[in-house]
Amino acid sequence: MLAFLFPLALLADYASPERVDGTTYAGPQEARALFDQRVPFVDVRVASDYEAGRIPGAINLVVHRDQADSDFTEASLLEFIGSKDAKVVLYCNSTPCWRTSVAAERAVEWGFTNVHYYRLGFPSWQDAGYPVE
Repeated sequence: MLAFLFPLALLADYASPERVDGTTYAGPQEARALFDQRVPFVDVRVASDYEAGRIPGAINLVVHRDQADSDFTEASLLEFIGSKDAKVVLYCNSTPCWRTSVAAERAVEWGFTNVHYYRLGFPSWQDAGYPVE
């Protein structure tokens, strides 16, 4: 039983990295400026979170630990933003969410060069009073 609980305990203490190499960090104000510039936003949360509320115009490409199960793929990201040098903002559910950093790392590995890592994600967007849908 302890072996089963140990991984859950680790997840309870998880905090996403403050920075992801090859990306540009975006806080709420930077994310809003990018939104106002009509930069595409990718919501990497599970579908139920996305359906409950999201940044307007964001597409939902779920990231799973096993890339084979993910909607977030090189092809899907490229299709949404148009080129590997186009700006894109990736977000999830704030610092306990691992999905944004994993998505950012994968995007950089695939050769995307203008990735904005919105670590604080949807909760900070809502807290700032920015529009949601």
